[in-house]
Amino acid sequence: MLFNPKKARFDHLDPRSREIMQKTIDFFETKGKKKLKQDDHERVWYDDFLGFIKKERIFSSLLTPAPYGGEDCRWDTFRNMDFNEILGFYSLAYWYTWQVSILGLGPIWMGKNEAVKQKTARLLEEGGIFAFGLSEKEHGADLYASDMALTPLGDGQYRADGSKYYIGNGNEAALVSTFAKNSETDEYVFFAVDSKHENYECVQNVVNSQMYVSEYALHGYPLTDDDILTTGSEAWDSSLNTINVGKYNLGWASIGICTHAFYEAIDHAAGRVLFKHHVTDFPHIRQLFVDAYTRLCAMRMFAARASDYLRSASADDRRYLLYNPMVKMKVTTQGEEVINLLWDVIAAKGFEKDTYFEMAARDIRALPKLEGTVHVNMALIVKFMANYFFNPGQFPAIGKIDAAVNDDFLFNQGPTRGLGKIQFHDYRLAYDSLDLPNIGIFKDQIGLLVELLATAAPDKEQIKDIDFLLNLGELFTLVAYGQLLIEKAGIDAVEDDLMDQIFDYMIRDFSKFALQLYSKTGSTARQMEICLRMIKKPTVNPQRFNRIWENHVYALKGTYRMND
Repeated sequence: MLFNPKKARFDHLDPRSREIMQKTIDFFETKGKKKLKQDDHERVWYDDFLGFIKKERIFSSLLTPAPYGGEDCRWDTFRNMDFNEILGFYSLAYWYTWQVSILGLGPIWMGKNEAVKQKTARLLEEGGIFAFGLSEKEHGADLYASDMALTPLGDGQYRADGSKYYIGNGNEAALVSTFAKNSETDEYVFFAVDSKHENYECVQNVVNSQMYVSEYALHGYPLTDDDILTTGSEAWDSSLNTINVGKYNLGWASIGICTHAFYEAIDHAAGRVLFKHHVTDFPHIRQLFVDAYTRLCAMRMFAARASDYLRSASADDRRYLLYNPMVKMKVTTQGEEVINLLWDVIAAKGFEKDTYFEMAARDIRALPKLEGTVHVNMALIVKFMANYFFNPGQFPAIGKIDAAVNDDFLFNQGPTRGLGKIQFHDYRLAYDSLDLPNIGIFKDQIGLLVELLATAAPDKEQIKDIDFLLNLGELFTLVAYGQLLIEKAGIDAVEDDLMDQIFDYMIRDFSKFALQLYSKTGSTARQMEICLRMIKKPTVNPQRFNRIWENHVYALKGTYRMND
């Protein structure tokens, strides 16, 4: 179930894609953990990695849409999942230069400027990286308040002035896609600038890290119509649609981080004797490991299943707009929980400078906070709740989308409005397809949530209370999360023991959020009564738990250790 670099063969990929993944693993294993940690501590810019990317044409192959590159080039989310996971597994800093290149490329590939697209394909072939100039120091991601100004000078000439903040790769990007407003019309615009131009100032790296998260400023930067990517509503839509693409990657980075940390934690615990017992003999340690493992498996299953909806999306099927934010919000926060559980096992070991875990414990916190906070993404998700539960649509069944083809729709997503009109297939189809004790209990909890929404829905004041809605959204999110897990289990023939153990923690999480909703200041008596009924206990099955421990968790002992 979990990725292991020493055993992965990538048989599900074509030969060129397999070559990319294996060579990337070889790069990190040859570099070794000691040098990886040394560069992390010394905050060394990863020229060696970028040289490797250039030599092997990796970003060119993975990030050039098929019409603009060679025969091995396509934007294929299925294979990009593997690359995301590999980079996260070894170091978030290395993943970050890939991630922000994806964001920087979004407005280019979504735009209509064919000359810039051809130039971008050439720059990718030459090993270029890219940046996404969206957020500003005073306004964050509040696009309405953007101060970056594009001033028309006549005859297709412009001048750009202003600054951007928290922009990855801003020190070395071949092109920086920059969001601004036309100073005369107040119209939104995206244009591309060169980070090496004399009118481009890279002010600073705003973080103390290997990765370069820049503040940059444009001082009378000269532009022409040839540099404009999009204007007006198309510029607005491309900013949000780019984030729709990029936020999906965050979940895979979390999965990679947690997987490496898991191997390190199980090896440490299994080899340690305290009070004349191996640490892994203690019941509470086994519980922590089993919870961490099942959450990690669920993270991987959900993210993989969400890609099927992303790759099959169309103007008539936009279900990915629920599942993508969940990969960003739910999977990454589950990643934090996995690291917390493992850290409770290895304790002070997690601080030691020569461990991978030291990086994992720091980096896992970043991912829920990128590409929109958890709160922003939850507010988006809540918009889908009514149609999800009470107005399902009819859709053809979607299986595993693993074809080696370009994901054309990602760069033609269309307007970002109309979210409240998006429909979803009936969630009960999945839940009724798998009969397991804990899924039965979870279905009872779902029924009570539906009862609350139907008979004690939030009133006008509660709707204004973001804190109240966020807790309600957590309950909704668990339902959609479980739905895709069951769908994925059917596709991949995941064993019943693992699924029943996954829903063991799902029931406990549902109960936790129900209690939090009950405890809100503004909850009504009727809402409180229903919330209390939502609190349930999973089925007690020591035999199943022990099988998961022996066959899945403890079996990972000694199966992976990064080369020194």
